[in-house]
Amino acid sequence: MIVSHNEIVTMVNKAFLGLQREVGEADLIASMVAELQMAGLNGITHFNNASPFILSERDEPIDIVHQADGEVSLDLHGSSLVCHLPAVMDYAIEKMGDRDHFKIYLHNCHNRWLAYSELAKLAAKGIACLAKWDNGSAPKHTVFTLDKRFVYPDLYFFNEAQNNYNTNDMVIELSTANFDIEQEIQHFDQKVSTDELFETHKRAWKEGIYIDDEQWALLKKSAAAILVENSETSSKGAGGV
Repeated sequence: MIVSHNEIVTMVNKAFLGLQREVGEADLIASMVAELQMAGLNGITHFNNASPFILSERDEPIDIVHQADGEVSLDLHGSSLVCHLPAVMDYAIEKMGDRDHFKIYLHNCHNRWLAYSELAKLAAKGIACLAKWDNGSAPKHTVFTLDKRFVYPDLYFFNEAQNNYNTNDMVIELSTANFDIEQEIQHFDQKVSTDELFETHKRAWKEGIYIDDEQWALLKKSAAAILVENSETSSKGAGGV
């Protein structure tokens, strides 16, 4: 089915608010999901898959486990990246300061695909980005690279995992100069280019955003069930039976 950007943002916003978390901003998360969906990268599916885990995971700030000149390591305690990344990126850019390069190690996190829009925003700040992570299923390894001159990244997929990555970790590098990724992408199995993402994004604004019917129905069901539960709770709190 085809829906609008606003419909996605509204539905995800309601669904996340219904999770009643202290950590994570619903409007930012809704935008992250919508942007990933507009890029043709299954933002709704990623959010639907994450929701049961977000509901049960630790609802508290993440920990800085190591900090040195030009780098920081953070433990997310198994939390979804989508709840914490906007704050992480603000912190990292502040710590980067006048440095040419800064590295962020994120440990014990999931939903790393939903980092897409927050990383893409870096181009507007004149910052290039290189992000890498391993998956437990295909593709086994993903490389996200953002040229600071463009708003859309290049994505490289590998069918083999990398030995130095944990499947629950992510590494994000920021730089004032574009990255030389020739060594990183020597043996990639699939690529989605910045031009392809631009065309997909442009088509989504013009024609609407394609979403799998089952995934949209699942999102609507989650949001509706949560709204009903909240309404019943409110009624009881106001003297309802």
